[in-house]
Order: sequence, then C-alpha cells, then structure tokens
Amino acid sequence: MPASDAPVTGAPTRPGAPARPVAPGPDRPSRLDPAIAAKLRRGPDGLVAAVVRAHDSGEVLMVAWMDDEALHRTLTTGRATYWSRSRGEYWVKGATSGHHQYVRSVALDCDGDALLVSVEQVGAACHTGHRTCFFTDLPVSSPEVTP
Repeated sequence: MPASDAPVTGAPTRPGAPARPVAPGPDRPSRLDPAIAAKLRRGPDGLVAAVVRAHDSGEVLMVAWMDDEALHRTLTTGRATYWSRSRGEYWVKGATSGHHQYVRSVALDCDGDALLVSVEQVGAACHTGHRTCFFTDLPVSSPEVTP
C-alpha cells in the first residue's frame, strides 16, 4: 500500500501554540478508530510498546513506541510509524535511512499494552546498521534441569 503524501515525521502542534513537537498522550486528538483506541492500555506518557518482527521468519528486529496517532498511521498507510521519545516526533521507518518496514500485520497482546508488528524489512532494522537491534548476547546462568 503506498504511503500518504502527507508529512508523517513531524508531530502536530496545539492550535495557537508555537510550532514545536507535542508530547504524545491520551488527551491529544487522534484519527485512530475509537474501538481500537479503547483496547489500548497506554503508559503514563500515552505510549504502547511495539515489538517488531520479520513477517517471514518471526525474528525480533526492534522495539519502538507508538501513540494512538502512530498506530493509526501504521494501520492506514502500511508503513511502520513510531513516536520517537528522543526527538519528540513521529518517524516512518526508512524515511531517511532507506531501511523501510512494510507492515504485514499488527496484533494487540492480551493486556492491550503491547503491539506485535510483523513487517517486511528492507535493509537493516537497527540504527547501527545491524539487521536486528538484538545482536548482543548476555551470559545466562541456567539452573541444572533434573529429569
């Protein structure tokens, strides 16, 4: 599905306020279907975790954050759109890097506080250039298993 021509990287501003990013939150208007919005359990910052995986292999690629509007844009454009906590704005994966994520499905977990976004990943998912953000293994001490 083609992406909208509307800008999707800048956060909307409040009417009459200076042009600056607006923090995400449940009080900000969104175009998300109210039936979907009612199922979300957002954090105090209005965000829901989005676990992103490759649709063909199931490999976990990254974790990002969505507010209602980011989820709306993701569902309606077929392009993964997230809320950048560090930049305070929306970003479409691949808009500047060329490493696009084409959304194949989105599922909500049983508690409504996490999304599973299955994508066709083109290029690296991680900003470091790795295919996945999960490339650093940590040592685990496992208890012995007795039969």
